[in-house]
Parts: sequence; structure tokens; C-alpha cells
Amino acid sequence: MYGMNIEEIDLSDKKQVDEIKDFLAKFDLKLDDNVDYTIAIRLDGNIKATCSKAKNVFKCFAVSPELQGEGISNKLITALNNKLFEEGTYHNFIFTKPKNKQIFTSMNYKDIYEVENVCLLENGVYDINKYLDKIADKYNIDNTTEKSALVMNCNPFTLGHRYLIECAARKSKEVLVFIVEEDKSLFPFKYRYELVKKGVSDLENVKVIPGGEYIISSATFPSYFLRKEDEVLKAYTNIDAGIFAKYFCSRFNITDRFVGEEPYCNVTRAYNNALNETLNKYGVKLHIINRKENAGIKISASMVRELIKEDQYDKMKELIPSVTWEFLNSNEGREIMEKIKVSNSPH
Repeated sequence: MYGMNIEEIDLSDKKQVDEIKDFLAKFDLKLDDNVDYTIAIRLDGNIKATCSKAKNVFKCFAVSPELQGEGISNKLITALNNKLFEEGTYHNFIFTKPKNKQIFTSMNYKDIYEVENVCLLENGVYDINKYLDKIADKYNIDNTTEKSALVMNCNPFTLGHRYLIECAARKSKEVLVFIVEEDKSLFPFKYRYELVKKGVSDLENVKVIPGGEYIISSATFPSYFLRKEDEVLKAYTNIDAGIFAKYFCSRFNITDRFVGEEPYCNVTRAYNNALNETLNKYGVKLHIINRKENAGIKISASMVRELIKEDQYDKMKELIPSVTWEFLNSNEGREIMEKIKVSNSPH
């Protein structure tokens, strides 16, 4: 429509952000906290359409009814893609309600996975199947061999993680360990990945692999169109478990997945339940392993971080492998420990 230009919203300007929030509220949507770029279209000074992104995830998308069918959706998505191109990114995702899927498939987005309240689509220079082919080549993964898999954050790598990997390695011919790549943890991915890789280097049937974009972090899963916390959790767990089962398990011949029991975290416990139900549909068996204990207490990464906060390094040392202890005594490790001491982050 003539005369409607796209403008960038200044996310540091409370008045402009409040305008976006008020507009989204009309559609029962909210502005996710982690957006880094927001655009809008005005008519007679009033916002009539908006869309945002968080890195390469498009979200918080809304168009006034009077402008629907006028090509506004395409205009917004094109503008966000142009922004990504400027940043050197050529692939993106959209989470949306299933009823809106047709809007994006008409713009050449591919449907990856759909659950009750959420649909995930992608567009760009590659897709999930090409990505998995690349992983198979890079890490020499033979899909004729049945495998077990684990998905871990390792924030940081503990003796509990090591024990869980050992359990899988004893029961399986080959084990793939995917490390969550999203950097929402106090220990950055590059350190988490290297600690696990070094920490299991003696286990010859184990391969440690970056999780990539398709193993979704609960910290980045969008909640802008889901109003209740339990709805967000259910949607996240089902879509992440479904993608792993449908794509990763079939591509790499994964027949078993190992997880640790979860006595403390409701999110992880719900994830394990959803994982069990979803994997079963694809003929993949879930093994829930009792956590390794120290002095009668189950080992967890959150416990290690808590001991760091309390300066209880002797107790902490009993919960982590030597590779993690050595890292924590490096310059980089000491910097991270200082951040942990002043952080309230659960990740």
C-alpha cells in the first residue's frame, strides 16, 4: 500500500517500546524480552503492523485486520531478512501459531515441526536435512550403525555428566553427545564443548558434536503468543523432542537416548516426560539413569555453581572431572567464576 514506510523501533526508548507492546496486546501477543531488532509500519501516526527478531529467529509478528491481504506480511519479512543479510546471516526461523502457517509457507518458508500450539518454520541457504548431512560428513557418522545419543548443556561439565556418558558408552556400540550450542549459559559454548570433548576423550565409541540451531534451548524458545507458563513449557518440550526424534534419530540411526533423572528442576523433568512420549512414537527408547551421587547428594551443574558462589572449592572439586578443575583455575575459568558469584541466572 502506498505511503507506508517501515521504521525501526528504538528498543532503548520506553515510549516506542510501550507502543509496540500496546499494539501486540490487541492480538493477545507480547514482546519477548530477548528481541534485538523491531520494525513497524504506521498509518496516520498509529502502528498498524510490526515484527521483531532475536538473532535469526523472527517473532512478535502482527498486522492490523484492515491491512491484511495488502502484502504487509511480505514487506515486514523482507525487511527483517535484509537486516539479517547486513549482519551476515542467511538463514532464519519463525515460530508461529499453526493457523498462521500458510502466511509464511506462501513466502517459501518450510515447515519443520508442528505441535498443538506452535509451528516452527525455516528459510534460507540451507535446511535441517542439509545441516544433518553436513554434520554426518564432518564427524564421520555412519548411519548403518545403531547409536545412542545424549543432549547436554554441561554448565559446567561435572562427574555426573561423565557418569551418564559412561553409562551410554557401556551399553552402546556408538554414542553421539550433542552439546547445546545456544550461548545462554554462564559457561560459554566453546568452553562447555571443549571440556566435554577432553573429558571423554578416553571413551573411543563417543563422539562430541555441537548441538547447532536445531537443538533448541529453553532459554530462547519464544513465548510471545503463549500466555501461560505451562503452555510454554509443554510447547517447547514437545517441539524440541519432536525435531530430535523425527530428524536426528532417523538421519543418524539413533535407537536410544539417555538422560539423567531430574529430582530438582521442573522444566527438565517435564522435558524428560515429553521426550519419553515423543521418542516412543518414533520407536526410540529413552533411558533415564539415576544421577551419580557424592556423599549421598545427587551431582548437578547447578550445585557446582552454587558451591562456586559460596567459595566452597574443596567440595566443588569432588563433583567435577580434572579437566573442569584445571579450566576453572585458568584465567578464563576464574573470570567465569567471578561472574557466577554476582549472577542470579539459573542457566
